This record gives sequence, structure tokens and C-alpha cells, in this order.
Amino acid sequence: MAELVPFAVPTDSDKTLLVWELSSGPTAEDLHNSPFTEFSHFGLLYSVRVFPNAAVSRPGFCAIIKFYPARDARRAQKACDRKQLFQKSPVKVRLGTRHRAVQHQALALNSFQCQELAHYYFGFNGWSKRIIKLQELSDLEERENEDIVAPLQKQSLKFFCAIEVLLPSYECSSAGAGVAEEPVHQLEEGPLSFPMERKTAQKLAIQKALSDAFQKLLIVVLESRKIAVAYRPSEEIVDVRSEEELHDLIQVSCVSWKQSCQGEEEYLSDFSLEEDKFRLPKLD
Repeated sequence: MAELVPFAVPTDSDKTLLVWELSSGPTAEDLHNSPFTEFSHFGLLYSVRVFPNAAVSRPGFCAIIKFYPARDARRAQKACDRKQLFQKSPVKVRLGTRHRAVQHQALALNSFQCQELAHYYFGFNGWSKRIIKLQELSDLEERENEDIVAPLQKQSLKFFCAIEVLLPSYECSSAGAGVAEEPVHQLEEGPLSFPMERKTAQKLAIQKALSDAFQKLLIVVLESRKIAVAYRPSEEIVDVRSEEELHDLIQVSCVSWKQSCQGEEEYLSDFSLEEDKFRLPKLD
């Protein structure tokens, strides 16, 4: 059975593992890296979060691990439950099985996470991006040529970016747009701050546009582990840009030749743990 992997924060309980009875490592970094290294063998991880046990429990830690596809989470649970893995004593691994009555709107991945997911499924050379337009929307330069100087707190750099993600092997492309605004404090931080803040605003606009372009793509993982791509331009995903800011700026046609290949919170109530009775560690 095929599984759909969107470029969005995974929230389904069947993509989440609870790992407990973890022993403390030599350092906090080792305690985080050990589960990450072990479970990343089963697929790309969205997050690994390690928590100390509650004070009333025996010393130790637990971890919440999120995968992108539920299939990888199931494989990891079956292979790792009651195994020693990276420590002398066995760990317990459970898969979330309960479904929430309220379905929350999907949260978009940031540009770095989108690229990480694309690299994993398409390969480093399997996709590319090109900037269609990078336009400054702020009027700072015009203000500098005038005798009247606006208050510093009202000055800002605003850039609009339109970008296209290309998937040649799947004969598919997706366009996205983003707007970023950065405040400018030239007199307070010195003359070199303006070009730095300008570069930062441009970078943020490009990152938002790239994330927006990926939101319109859907990875289809087939039973054979082969990959297909679906294009979904009308999908609603939470984004930081407003439609008013982008209106009438640019119109980009989204091309898809193969249409047929088309800050979260953790809730321990997602887990159904009927086999073992134990005291869940308190997550501070």
C-alpha cells in the first residue's frame, strides 16, 4: 500500500515512537545522539526529543521520536523493542496508535527541512531550484534620497521572492512565493548593518518561497519503496506570508506533466500501551 509523505510537520501518532528505560549517557549530547543514530537506520527522522524521568521514578530518560512515514516508524518499533541497542539494558519502544478527535491544520516544514526531505527521497541531484524573481518592496532607498527621514522604528527592508522547484525525473515542477521583512537600525548599529540586513531579508524571502514551493508537492512512497510525486496546488498549509502582500506582484504558472503521480506539542495520550503497565515519566 502506498503512503503519502507531505512536506509538513508529521503529527500522526502512528509516525511517533516512545522509547523509555534509557540509561544516562556520559554527556547530554551522547544521550541525544545515540537514539538518533540507532533509529535513523530505519528512515529519515523529523525529531528526537529526550526527557528526564519524573522525580518519583527511578533515574533515567525517555525519548519521543518522530518519523516522516508511518511505515518507517513501524519497522523501527518491531526491530528495536526490548533490545539493548546502544546501552547494556534493553529499551522499550511503543508506537502511537490513538487518533486525535480534532485534526489540526498541517504546519509547513521550513526550507532546511524541505531540502533534507527532498535529498533523502529524490537524491542530491534529483531536484533543483531556480529563482524566478527577487524584488525589493521596501521604499528605503527612496527615503534616503529625500530630506525627510522617517522614524527608525518604521524603517524596514521587505523582499518578495518567487522560486521554482524542478523534478526532472518525475517531469514535475512547483512554484512558490514568499515575503520577508527585516527592520533596519542604521544609526544604532553602524553603516555596515544595512547591507547585512538587506542580505538577510533576501535570504529569508528565498527560504519562504522555497518552503512554499515544496508544500505543493506530495511524495508517494510505494510498497516497493519506489517514489512517485503528486502535485497539489490547492492544499492548505499554514504559512507566514499573507495573500494581500503577494497580490498583483507576480503570476507564476505551475507546470505538472504527471498530475496522476501526484512548533508542535507532544501528547503521551497518543500512545496505547496495553502490554506493559508502567509509570510514564513526567515531561518537563
